[in-house]
Amino acid sequence: MRVTVLAFIIGILLMVVGLAVSIALHELGHLWPAKKFGVRVGQYMIGFGPTLWSKRRGETQYGVKAIPLGGYISMAGMYPPSPKELAAEAAGTQNGRAGGGFFATMVQDARSANDETLEGRDDDRVFYKLPVWKRVVIMLGGPIMNFLFAIVLFTILFSGVGLQTAVPTVSQLSECVPVAGTSECAADAAPAPAAAAGLEPGDTIVSVDGTPVSTFDEVSELVQASPGSPLSLVVARDGVERTVTVTPATIQAAGEDGATQDIGFLGIRPTAEYVRQPIWVGAQTAVENVGAVANVIWQLPVKVYDTAVDLFTGQERDPDGPLSVVGAGILSGQVASVDAPILNRVAGFLGLLASLNIALFVFNLVPLLPLDGGHVVVALWEGIKRTWAKVFRRPPPKPVDATKLVPLTFVVVIALIVMGAVLILADLFNPVSILN
Repeated sequence: MRVTVLAFIIGILLMVVGLAVSIALHELGHLWPAKKFGVRVGQYMIGFGPTLWSKRRGETQYGVKAIPLGGYISMAGMYPPSPKELAAEAAGTQNGRAGGGFFATMVQDARSANDETLEGRDDDRVFYKLPVWKRVVIMLGGPIMNFLFAIVLFTILFSGVGLQTAVPTVSQLSECVPVAGTSECAADAAPAPAAAAGLEPGDTIVSVDGTPVSTFDEVSELVQASPGSPLSLVVARDGVERTVTVTPATIQAAGEDGATQDIGFLGIRPTAEYVRQPIWVGAQTAVENVGAVANVIWQLPVKVYDTAVDLFTGQERDPDGPLSVVGAGILSGQVASVDAPILNRVAGFLGLLASLNIALFVFNLVPLLPLDGGHVVVALWEGIKRTWAKVFRRPPPKPVDATKLVPLTFVVVIALIVMGAVLILADLFNPVSILN
């Protein structure tokens, strides 16, 4: 019991570390191009809350905070200076706070915070003065790093560890031919063909009736298609190949259309082994996962609502539904504590962390502020305005003032907080489990 609990805790800690690495890479994806393009970066922080450690290198302070649920870099001049700041600077006076409603105050506070990052109107090391394509590169750098990290993890999983596959090596033999609807051997049950032909656990089937086989599925397909017909099996035992003739018994099974059909039965169970896949399978899997995660994100409000209903009704949750980081940690703990070989647990953790990075990639591309996709949309909109003005020979437009979108950003943040809280509660009190 103590070992299981300790393994569960280790699994959670591994996920915390994995999440922190994923966040660090995400922010590095923003930091590197920002510095490359000359933008002044004041902070590079992993996590939120109290600072646990920090160190200044050059103009940038690097640090780690207590809550590893996110991160940020602080770039100078994310938005153009506010009109009041420009007017105050032109008049030689200090800008004061203006009156207004709640949202007006929020807009003003955002502008004031942005103005503090500027070093005068002639400051060229600011984000908003960059060409549109450079701003897009900076904002897409974070999600792309998560996508690349997912590819690396999937590649390690499939090409390093391997894909668990049923290979044509016999692990167990059935004693008899089963009667429909039962798995026990009756007193008058016919012996299983494989056992009667002398096959033993550890034997590897090399070919079936002259057809080479490398997976158990290939063996099963050939056997099931030959009920009552003798088959010649080439079997490797202790490094020596021998030929065995065996006639599959005829049993009934449901076909794809639901109708009952006769299939062949030998009575062998395969061995599960990790088979290393080609190097491109990791990238292929990452791309395939993007589509699946995008479908969940697209329906996120509905999925979260369904999760809330399942939470309050006690129904079993959709295993393919959304999770919070708490849920990911719980799944990681379950993977670490399950009674399975260590390689299985390593593979499970790698797959889980890779899927989490795919989720971070897709989620951050949602075209709403404060997400990276929202900043990309703002930059592209400014690019469209500039192109329009150039085509029709009009004066260059002013930079887009995204602080005007702060009220919408506030609504998005509140929605994300509410959905996150629902998912955390569901993960605590009605978690998705791999142990069922």
